[in-house]
Amino acid sequence: MSDNPEIGKSVTAAGIKTNYHDDGSGKPVVLIHGSGPGVTGWANWRLVIPKLSPKFRVLAPDIVGFGYTERPAGVRYTMDYWLKHMVGFLDALKIEKASIVGNSFGGGLAVALAINHPERIDKLVLMGAAGVSFKLTPGLDAVWGYEPSIDNMRKIVNLFAWNKALLTEDLVRMRYEASVRPGYQESYASMFPAPRQRHVEAMAFPDDKIHAIPHETLVVHGRDDQVVPLETGLKLAMLIPRAQLHVFGQTGHWTQIERNRDFCRLVEMFLGD
Repeated sequence: MSDNPEIGKSVTAAGIKTNYHDDGSGKPVVLIHGSGPGVTGWANWRLVIPKLSPKFRVLAPDIVGFGYTERPAGVRYTMDYWLKHMVGFLDALKIEKASIVGNSFGGGLAVALAINHPERIDKLVLMGAAGVSFKLTPGLDAVWGYEPSIDNMRKIVNLFAWNKALLTEDLVRMRYEASVRPGYQESYASMFPAPRQRHVEAMAFPDDKIHAIPHETLVVHGRDDQVVPLETGLKLAMLIPRAQLHVFGQTGHWTQIERNRDFCRLVEMFLGD
């Protein structure tokens, strides 16, 4: 067993050896991380998993290309490729239907799952989510254009939270060390090369397809998000017929960390019967 908390269980999903965390019992809830450098399912959701797992079976995979999941050589990372991996993950664990909580890039992937495989989703939570077109922010451009160094990681992490007291050197170093593991930067740099507005558009879906999403949906956004603007959350909430919206003031892109207690209570109430 590894003493690295970011490494959990392993399963082969869509032919890809996939690292994931699996805690609790009950209705399955899958947490999909964002696309920041050095991200893992555990890094993104480490404060959420223990709060939701007493009532749900909480699963947090490393999506292909990120974290400790296998990075196949020569692949082209696209929404279709990530979607195939996500469906393969559900299939591998014999999960017919789950609630999905998607953060940022993971929100865009959750939207893709809801549109293409609606039968696999119970309820949907979109937090600081992609999924609709928006003008590339300087924050997101910096995140996707990351070049490995401690100083650059410190700048990136500083973009994610409104409350700078949360941005410890331990957090910076953890994310930096994850970003310089062998092969990681090569795959990361291949995902979002400049010009980067096209990658926003590649994660966006037509309004009519989003409007057809049938699931109960909770849209959560930090008012002061510098990475994915609040307008994105507002648009998702307006388009999805069964959506409700919660906006946290004095909160950036990391709602699940900055507003951990309130976010987890909100999600627990929403997902509960």
